[in-house]
Amino acid sequence: MGLFNEFREFAVRGNVVDLAVGIIIGAAFNGIVQALVNGVIMPPIGLLTGGIDFAELKWVLVPENPATEAVEEVAIQYGAFINTLVQFVIVAFAVFLLVKGINNMRRKQAAEPAPATPPAPTPTEALLAEIRDELKARPRA
Repeated sequence: MGLFNEFREFAVRGNVVDLAVGIIIGAAFNGIVQALVNGVIMPPIGLLTGGIDFAELKWVLVPENPATEAVEEVAIQYGAFINTLVQFVIVAFAVFLLVKGINNMRRKQAAEPAPATPPAPTPTEALLAEIRDELKARPRA
């Protein structure tokens, strides 16, 4: 049972749970970025470049022979690489903005001065302190 308890303690530690949440959100974010790049960004770029679909761009090394099925087309698909590169730039920029925002919040918190002296007690607190002191000073019966 010692090994199971150690594993359970490790698995429910805050860092592991945070990491799991980050991975799940990252996977979902990947789908959003792919949809953004393939459906929103690349079509206008393809339109500007004469209707070229970047996902279909390739450099054919060995063309497909329709007479035989033995040799299929061999090609370097650099269009898919361009799409992936655009996706990477978008994800990297989003992570940069996230880290920048977190760093700005930390700097603002560090710049806030801590109160040097505690605030003066309110009139109610002062009255309660007097009552407490009077009760302590009374002899016990």
